[in-house]
Amino acid sequence: MADYNRIEDLARATAFDVDGDKIGSVKDVYVNDTTGQPDFVSVNHGLFGGGDSIVPLRGHTLRDGDLHLAFRKDRIEDAPNLDENGHLTNEDQEAFYRHYALEGTQDVTTYETGRGFAAAPADREVADRNVDNDAVVRSEEQLHVGKERVETGQVRLRKYVVTETETVEVPVEREEVRVTREPITEADRANFTGDLGNDEASVTLHEERVNVTKESVPVERVSLDTQTVRGTETVTENVAKERIETEGDVVEGRPNTDLR
Repeated sequence: MADYNRIEDLARATAFDVDGDKIGSVKDVYVNDTTGQPDFVSVNHGLFGGGDSIVPLRGHTLRDGDLHLAFRKDRIEDAPNLDENGHLTNEDQEAFYRHYALEGTQDVTTYETGRGFAAAPADREVADRNVDNDAVVRSEEQLHVGKERVETGQVRLRKYVVTETETVEVPVEREEVRVTREPITEADRANFTGDLGNDEASVTLHEERVNVTKESVPVERVSLDTQTVRGTETVTENVAKERIETEGDVVEGRPNTDLR
């Protein structure tokens, strides 16, 4: 027995991926003009719902306002973009089916098509709610905040040479002459010839001298790296909302359903 659901419940659903991770709310429902059945939905995702992706309804389940899709969150967020015209061409459909590897598969969930939503006049259009002649549609602006990555500066590494003076104390040795006097021994006295004359003696002196040389050696490797610092920025913007008031006599009755 077929499982019948209402398309308006699908349009108000919160989407989850195949692992049960929350993605975001359903933004649009794409209805097949031939069968009157929804084939695709677009789902908001990202910070503040700033992005949206088209997802086929193949293999999905809708239960208690939760739309469980048959694909992982990363594949959904990487889906091809759609031009902002609310229309899926045959080429768009084929591109989405290829992205989700769904060629040749078919969904079996059936939705009511008699009220609430109507099939689009083109081959696939965004489904819209019917409005009675004695009712007005209330609209409002919703704030969507996104992020973009921009360049804020550039840092370069530049190497240059500076000259510094270093003082090093080096111990050195040198020889000095010292006169030593010793008494004559009996052996020296026996060898003395008794001749007077000139005589001389010499000694060679030595000393250490400091030799200074220089060489270039690597001492450090310096590189540039980036790190991500997370912060919070507050965004304030004015949004317009429509309000409804009545004129004349009003008879109380059942409340109207907000079709937001």
